[in-house]
Amino acid sequence: MLGRVAVYLEMIKVAHTVFALPFALMGAFLAAGGAPSVRTVFYIVLAMVGGRSAAMGFNRLIDADIDAKNPRTRDRAIPRGEVSKPMAAVFIFLSVLLLELSAAKLNPLCLKLSPLLLLFLFSYSYTKRFTWASHIVLGLCLGAAPLGAWIAVTGEFDPRALILSFAVLFWVSGFDVLYALQDIEFDRKEGLHSIPRFLGVGRSLWVARGFHFVMAALLLVGYDKFELGGWYLAGWGICSAVLVYEHGILRKNDLSRLNVAFFNLNGIVSIALCLFTYLDLAL
Repeated sequence: MLGRVAVYLEMIKVAHTVFALPFALMGAFLAAGGAPSVRTVFYIVLAMVGGRSAAMGFNRLIDADIDAKNPRTRDRAIPRGEVSKPMAAVFIFLSVLLLELSAAKLNPLCLKLSPLLLLFLFSYSYTKRFTWASHIVLGLCLGAAPLGAWIAVTGEFDPRALILSFAVLFWVSGFDVLYALQDIEFDRKEGLHSIPRFLGVGRSLWVARGFHFVMAALLLVGYDKFELGGWYLAGWGICSAVLVYEHGILRKNDLSRLNVAFFNLNGIVSIALCLFTYLDLAL
């Protein structure tokens, strides 16, 4: 049974939760002006697990035939036959159920907005078939995390939460452009759309840098709007330095450290910002 659980966790890349979850917690901390109740954090985490698992499971199911053709992805669980398509559908249903139950436990507005969230999460899987803006749609999906957490804590919308949401949008869009550099030739062959497919490696690197510059600028706007202090600025400085380093190790003719830039360094960005925001509010 543990082996089967491991297969499903690998299918949805559970380790990549490190990207969105810290920003959801950051949104919750800002909304509460510190630490929300344990109950609220618990259901925020469950909602994040449910929503992300549903989205990743759906993406794997929809892309199964494409993944089977791509040398980079042909060993994923569904193409390899470790997870059948009907079982993937059951997994998606249970994940949606977890999201809905968690949203209902948080507040009525979270429950009302959950179908709209699912629409965005499921729509992303189709965008690469017709638009290069798929990276931005993915950013929009993950950018919903801090906004959703804010609503979970307060029960209402605050325009300031959009600052953090848009910061996440540009951050995710930037590193997804980098991730797509691995599949330029495959995307061209299969008629799939991405910024690297249309712009090539060199110009795509500059697009990713531009997205991450906008992210850093938005986080500075958040510093002002949320009236934060030195701890937050320290976290912002660390994250900016990590992003500069991330782009420094990638070259047009040398993408050998792409996985380090994608996973390790971006994980530091999200965790550090969350931690230093909490320290700023608490201390």
